[in-house]
Amino acid sequence: MSSSSSPSLHEWLMSERPASRRQAALGRAYAGWLNFARNRLALLGLAIVLGLVLIAALAPWIAPHAPDVGDLLRTRLLPPSGAHWLGTDDQGRDILSRILHGSRITLFVVTLVALLAAPIGLAVGTLSGYLGGWVDAALMRITDIFLAFPRLILALAFVAALGPGIENAVLAIALTSWPPYARIARAETLTIRQADYIAAVQLIGASPLRIVLRHIMPLCLPSVIVRVTLDMAGIILTAAGLGFLGLGAQPPTPEWGAMIAAGRAYVLDQWWVAAGPGLAIFIVSLAFNLLGDGLRDALDPKSSA
Repeated sequence: MSSSSSPSLHEWLMSERPASRRQAALGRAYAGWLNFARNRLALLGLAIVLGLVLIAALAPWIAPHAPDVGDLLRTRLLPPSGAHWLGTDDQGRDILSRILHGSRITLFVVTLVALLAAPIGLAVGTLSGYLGGWVDAALMRITDIFLAFPRLILALAFVAALGPGIENAVLAIALTSWPPYARIARAETLTIRQADYIAAVQLIGASPLRIVLRHIMPLCLPSVIVRVTLDMAGIILTAAGLGFLGLGAQPPTPEWGAMIAAGRAYVLDQWWVAAGPGLAIFIVSLAFNLLGDGLRDALDPKSSA
């Protein structure tokens, strides 16, 4: 048999008649990547997010100075220069080094919030949509209560009850972030539960829990992933807001919001103290928004149709 008769990898992945579940899954992933790659801004957002991960992993080695050590006599409030690219703060600490180390805290916050809030919202939404009745009414009224308050205000209330600290800030943000995911999952479930294959699974005796876990949740997951990615900017801003108010990471931890709070007293004369972490928050938030737009195009079948 000649090698020319065998299909290329692209043809194998894009086959309309996959020979196995593995080929079908890889084909869907490849098609999604092709849709995602058509969006240049989404690729830019992905590159920035991957850069954030790389910087967070290598921060101790690439930071030019220690993030929590400064010289009040010689390096206090120095403007940007060759020795300190983004200047120094009121404690004489290098701002660039603190921003690089602060990327670890930002990545820690958004990762933990996503891992906590998304599963809660997905579980609440799918159970509410599938079971209906009083379960749906009770879960959605609880969701409405959380949605009635602005996220930052509700997070402030939780942090005030739990106490300041980065762990409590993450928990507070997660507790205020799950309702939109529950709404999305419920809307998807209300459509999916009427499908013929769900009726077929019910006829063969599958339990409601199995139907929700094995057949409904996987179909709701893409929409939730898109919403989580788009919400990352809001999560970062909420975490920065808590840090700005002194309820998030505590000094001398190099958290971006706390760094802006420390620089607000010098914003007119020593603008670089607050401008550096503010620019970092802007770039990372924009990157997650661009990435979320690309994922929406790649994962949402209604938008790609």
